Amino acid sequence: MPGTIPFLHLAARHGRLCLVAGLLAGLLLPGLALALRPWLPLPIAALLALTAYRIGPRAALGGLAELRTGLGLVAVYQVALPLGALALFAAAGVAAHPLALAVVLMLAAPPVAGSPNLTILAGQEPAPALRLLVIGTALFPLTVLPVLVLVPGLSGAGVSGMAALRLMAVIGLAAGAGFALRLRGRAPDAGTSLALDGLAAILLAVLVVGLMSALGPALRTAPGGVALWLGVAVAANLGIQVAAALVLPRDAAMPARAIVAGNRNIALFLVALPAGITDPILLFIGCYQVPMYLTPILLSGLYSRRFRRD
Repeated sequence: MPGTIPFLHLAARHGRLCLVAGLLAGLLLPGLALALRPWLPLPIAALLALTAYRIGPRAALGGLAELRTGLGLVAVYQVALPLGALALFAAAGVAAHPLALAVVLMLAAPPVAGSPNLTILAGQEPAPALRLLVIGTALFPLTVLPVLVLVPGLSGAGVSGMAALRLMAVIGLAAGAGFALRLRGRAPDAGTSLALDGLAAILLAVLVVGLMSALGPALRTAPGGVALWLGVAVAANLGIQVAAALVLPRDAAMPARAIVAGNRNIALFLVALPAGITDPILLFIGCYQVPMYLTPILLSGLYSRRFRRD
């Protein structure tokens, strides 16, 4: 349609503002947020397909060295970090607190589906994020087992294997569609890539509106509780990203790997665990969207400086 490409280019150039607009809409329009929530798998799948087409299978899959690195990072991110946090909470005597449960489950979750797009909006190479997304999601049914055994109250709950399989199916089908489209045609030129980034920014904005359906009402009824949960969510998300940026090698993959470290698909547990366990952390999941969607705004400068110094 005439005017569509310029509009998408405009959205790409102002992608970070699109994320802020989505956050505000999620807070101020609770009716819209509730209406969008059942449709969230659609923008998630579309984002994955767009990103896979933009990156291409060769860059996304990488070689054997990238696979070994990805497996090692998934072991650290999804096993070592949640178990380490659990040990600290247990030593402090707060392992059974909902805040502690939320942080441990967040660390045990695979990367969020939009992590490659967040990496693009931060001005960095998204292929390592897509690679970690695929590996982390595929291994999630295995990596989550130690957490389920050791976290108080979860040993008998059992994570739904079907939930993890459904998520992996969505990721596999969406990414496969994007790769197939890329193989059938030429690599996107600069203008097409910019249009794809603009469409991805719009889809991310729509996605966050639905994910924040629980936050808007809570902000009006219990602002003090929201402030506490939001503080924990911001510290957990951004703190882990900053720590990863300082520790990881300063190569082109560092920003994506650091973004993945802090942005996890904790919402997966809403369909993987009984409601009696996840209900107390619904507010955390809503608050967690705030630092996630502000990542390209708050930390892009850090990632650019750390990478440039190498």
